[in-house]
Amino acid sequence: MTEKINQKEINETLWKACDTFRGTMDPTQYKDYILVFLFLKYLSDIWKDAKVEYEKQYKGEKERINRKLERERFYLPEHCTYEYIYEKRDQNNIGEIINKALEEIEERNKAKLDGVFRNIDFNSESNLGQVKDRNRRLKHIIEDFSNEKLDFRPSRIGHNDIIGDAYEYLIYRFASDAGKKGGEFYTPAEVSKLLAKLLKPKAGDRLYDPACGSGSLLIKMAKEIGSNDYAVFGQENNGSTWALCKMNMFLHEIDGAKIEWGDTLNNPLHIKNDDLMRFDVVVANPPFSLDKWGAENAASDRFRRFERGVPPKSKGDYAFILHMIASMLEGTGRVGVVVPHGVLFRGGSEGKIRQSLIEENLLDAVIGLPANLFYGVGIPVAILVFKQGRKKKEILFIDGSKDFDKDKTKNVLLDEHIEKIVKAYRGFETIDKYAYLAGFDEIKDNEFNLNIPRYVDSFKHEKAVNLVQIEKDINNTEKELIDIQAQIKEKIKELGL
Repeated sequence: MTEKINQKEINETLWKACDTFRGTMDPTQYKDYILVFLFLKYLSDIWKDAKVEYEKQYKGEKERINRKLERERFYLPEHCTYEYIYEKRDQNNIGEIINKALEEIEERNKAKLDGVFRNIDFNSESNLGQVKDRNRRLKHIIEDFSNEKLDFRPSRIGHNDIIGDAYEYLIYRFASDAGKKGGEFYTPAEVSKLLAKLLKPKAGDRLYDPACGSGSLLIKMAKEIGSNDYAVFGQENNGSTWALCKMNMFLHEIDGAKIEWGDTLNNPLHIKNDDLMRFDVVVANPPFSLDKWGAENAASDRFRRFERGVPPKSKGDYAFILHMIASMLEGTGRVGVVVPHGVLFRGGSEGKIRQSLIEENLLDAVIGLPANLFYGVGIPVAILVFKQGRKKKEILFIDGSKDFDKDKTKNVLLDEHIEKIVKAYRGFETIDKYAYLAGFDEIKDNEFNLNIPRYVDSFKHEKAVNLVQIEKDINNTEKELIDIQAQIKEKIKELGL
């Protein structure tokens, strides 16, 4: 029988374990050590449960027990478990012991974990210090994970999202501490939730994120479906972040996710029949205005993604948008992408690409969000929704920039703000000072500029000033002043002054 588990206690215990590294390295570095160790503890605990169960069933039948264990999600040799590492925590070469354990776990689970631990080194002097300091820090982190609150055996916590939620919590806290760098691997949960509700993935859909970071956005999309009938695909350029994404998928029991490591714009890796794979839902929070994204290679792109135009070499926003549109399933595919506001109105090649996408009737909605939602990015952003097979010609503009709540140093979207945007999008009609349904001719007259204030007048006008009344009041005041002056003169005469 599973215990009643307190998610908050687990989260707080894990966050406290980070004290070992604070002050010695940047959060973007020590996050990898904590999250990898959390994943190791998770693997060890589910392995421990499976082993105990098979030993109960097949007492003394070692071969049969081993055959059963070989069929588990993950196979852990005895010297690769957390318990083994805990016993060795006082060894002078503990960093090397952990590295060897991770290496063998990879090897024994190559189909799932190949390369996941290649970017982490528990024996790194540059990151963890010289031998004495390194061993002390590693011993602390090993002992921190022995806390009974971090017992992740399925027999104790059940098969649910407790450990996945704990992992997501840590990523969120690391992003918060990392500042600008945090935005490189984490999309705020409420923005992911909004995108999931806007795009409304359904059973049977194939979901794709070409700049997937740690995978939080893809996981929100998958969970929105409400069943396990979906397929997940992603690509991430940063090796450490790619590894985090792989682990995140396993912790959420999305074992079939196909997450590739590489540069999506210059080397897309989700290919079928020598062409880009097509997906029902394509979603991303790509890096804003990426410099040196590969414009020099665009003309020779074999996937013809840049036939509408080549984005500026110093701003890769439309390069990601064009890749995502090329990855949409013909007829029914849909795209949701987070962009900086410059995408809505910048001219040059971007203006031509924008015009082409509108003329092809692919753009469905432009949704403005508040400033300071993302870590390290204070500017307001927008969501663009594109759809294949659109019947209507109008584009919906929504100004959600004024609806938010304050959370310490950043703004957040509450459920009520998300629901307001989603309801307006579903209704697809003009709402005074909030949403505007613009026809093609109006957008054309605006030279295909999509700047939201051109369409949604969200300014709250004060009550009209009554100039006639003000004039009367001034005249009355002047009369009163004349009367007072006359009275003063009379008093002066009476006093003989």
